[in-house]
Amino acid sequence: MKNLISLSLIIAVTGCSKDNKISVSVQKNNTETAKKNSIPKIPEPVKLSKNELLINLNTEIVASLKSKDYERFSEFIHPQNGIHFSMYAFVQPEKNKHFTREDFIKYISMQTRFTWGEKDGTGDLLIISLKDYLEKWVYKRDFTKSEFHLNEFKGTGNSLNNLKEMYPSLDFTENYIPGSEKYGGMDWNSLRFVFEEFQGEYYIVAVINDEWTA
Repeated sequence: MKNLISLSLIIAVTGCSKDNKISVSVQKNNTETAKKNSIPKIPEPVKLSKNELLINLNTEIVASLKSKDYERFSEFIHPQNGIHFSMYAFVQPEKNKHFTREDFIKYISMQTRFTWGEKDGTGDLLIISLKDYLEKWVYKRDFTKSEFHLNEFKGTGNSLNNLKEMYPSLDFTENYIPGSEKYGGMDWNSLRFVFEEFQGEYYIVAVINDEWTA
């Protein structure tokens, strides 16, 4: 009789132990599942359209010129094709100054003077350093307050504009400041950037200024 009682106790204890293990196991699994479900999911990055990318790039480039952050500006220069600077709307790659990204970084802090072209009206040569060209010619107005246009020209006058002929398959932005009543609207200015895609990113290949010419 005693043996039967002992055996019954052993079976009961063993059963309880197994039930406890099962209960603990189930509770642990439920806890782990709850933890996994409570971890916030990281949203996938929003993919911008080409137009949105170019708008953002234009804003960043203009900001870098205004703040004179030329190290930042250099990051927008095409890694392979470099960048051309045109004083006016009529682009002449064989005459316009061209810099690779490396050359730009090299000369931006130097006083080396370059011949950029002829000033309209006088024919005088513009001979200044790269830094002075950016500050006195390229960013001659506060283009953060300009009108933005994508792949269309707002600034038009009597100057020849061959951008689309020279870069037929590329996108461009225009930052346009209208002229004043005082000068009959003839003191307008435009700053254009021409972009080319490289390895999934867009870079500047040309910076073109435009204004009323005589």
